[in-house]
Amino acid sequence: MTHPREVLLGAQAGAVSLPVCDHYSGVEVRMRKSLQLQAEMLQEFGTCVFDVTLDCEDGAPVGGETEHAALVTELALQADPSARVAVRVHPVDHPCFETDVVTIVGQAGERLRHVMVPKVESPADVAAAAAALDRAGHPELPLHVLVESPAAVHRAFDIAAHPRVQSISFGLMDFVSAHAGAIPASGMGVAGQFTHPLVVRAKLEIASACHAHGKVPSHCVVTEFSDTQAMRHAAERAARELGFTRMWSIHPAQIRPILEAMAPDAQAIEQASAILLAAIDAQWAPISHQGQLHDRASYRFFWQVLQRAFDTGRVLPSEVRAFFQTS
Repeated sequence: MTHPREVLLGAQAGAVSLPVCDHYSGVEVRMRKSLQLQAEMLQEFGTCVFDVTLDCEDGAPVGGETEHAALVTELALQADPSARVAVRVHPVDHPCFETDVVTIVGQAGERLRHVMVPKVESPADVAAAAAALDRAGHPELPLHVLVESPAAVHRAFDIAAHPRVQSISFGLMDFVSAHAGAIPASGMGVAGQFTHPLVVRAKLEIASACHAHGKVPSHCVVTEFSDTQAMRHAAERAARELGFTRMWSIHPAQIRPILEAMAPDAQAIEQASAILLAAIDAQWAPISHQGQLHDRASYRFFWQVLQRAFDTGRVLPSEVRAFFQTS
């Protein structure tokens, strides 16, 4: 039987699918604990539900960047081959950028899922980063980029169009700071970042640019990491109101709330499963389900619901789970 992905996605078949959570850590003990937690949750959920991004930009002490790059390389090489490990290097105009790439990508590129490049301002920065990865011997390695200024937001569609870009993240705090006080400090908080018009506009631009080009929009951090309810509320709003399909975590306590907020609930999974299985029985012709007409446009939506459920470790009916076990 033809796989639903092939029938339904068409030109979208190559669209990027990533775990919904990207967990950042830069201190050695926390990087090691993050990798261990990832392995434990892989066993729990049966799929890797979050990436671990080892951080050079904020993690490396000033003057100790070379040693930190060597440590990140060591950790990446020690990670299980099934682990999802990435690295955030310094910006392309930073003196340590080239050293980061040569050391980490050059030695451990085969273990990395992507490279995150911060403070990207234009497609030219993306091209420079891609060229550096190529020189390090890994032209296949995807780039994730962090957009942090009003000018970069303006260029989000052009940045998302670059073939090496897999995901765009929003750098909230730098974005607010770039406005020289025009956005109040509350714009960096869990409430203000969803209400200030300039911040919301920037998020929508990034999400729209990513969806236009089949890339993944990744929502910014929530600094109130001790407030689990605020974390879950922010993740729900990012997903349901602003179209983000991935979110940063900066503390282990944020990972599960992100997974729960971005996962379909049991009712949505049941509905999507019933409609997809009925569509298969009808050989993808239109059907009536509970008094509503469904065709390939809605089938595509419900298939994506099931994909998200699988990616977040939700329980799927056996008939549906078989599609992911053989894909």
